Amino acid sequence: MRVTAWIAAALVLSLVTPALAQEVWDNFVFVDDGFEVNFPGKPQVQNTTWTSQYRYTLPARVYTASHGAERYSVTVVDYRAAQKQGEDRAKTCPPGAETCFGTQDGRQGAIIGLGYWKMDVRGAMAFATLKFLQRDAKVTDFNLQFQQVVEGYFLQLTNRDESRTFAYITMHENRLYVFEGTTPKGSPQPELFQSSVGFVDAKGGSIRYTDYYSNAIHGLRQYEPPPFRVNGGPPQTAPTALPGAN
Repeated sequence: MRVTAWIAAALVLSLVTPALAQEVWDNFVFVDDGFEVNFPGKPQVQNTTWTSQYRYTLPARVYTASHGAERYSVTVVDYRAAQKQGEDRAKTCPPGAETCFGTQDGRQGAIIGLGYWKMDVRGAMAFATLKFLQRDAKVTDFNLQFQQVVEGYFLQLTNRDESRTFAYITMHENRLYVFEGTTPKGSPQPELFQSSVGFVDAKGGSIRYTDYYSNAIHGLRQYEPPPFRVNGGPPQTAPTALPGAN
């Protein structure tokens, strides 16, 4: 009886294992886009564009994966492209068009940027958040949080079909990141996805700041970024260790 039971158990396990293997979560590191996160399998990647609040067309990339009825995505928008577009726009501004030139402070756009490009960068997280608020869904939570001490916004929405969407919107080194997970009614929230959000250096090492990082201040280099550790090592301060650092 014991041998028969063992054989039956082994047979069941052999049938279940392939299905489980397809559902294994793993940490994926994307050096080119400077982030890491857990996905339920290798995500699909699509290159696209993002129209910003000030109507700049910016390069973007969308990573998507699913786990049964659950859906996960990360949208990365490269706001570093806004500066050149703002400067090019300023060259064609009519005389006196302050909103285009961005010279409100009298220092050639040092505060708001030619063509308002710096304002576009500063408002990127708010603009991305607005897209969620405009959905046909009920917002049940909205607050300021941080991952790896990087500032961001957390949202929770209940959709018409009673599924729930959880989003974390953040910005690092002038890249916008929109992490989004949607789970069906009655399912737990996507903890494996949410808790794994992180940023990596040019070698793929995990970054954690020793003090609060705000892209509106540090990404635009109004002040230098705070020190950070890579993979728990000693504090570093060299901006060049960050992907896409100015």
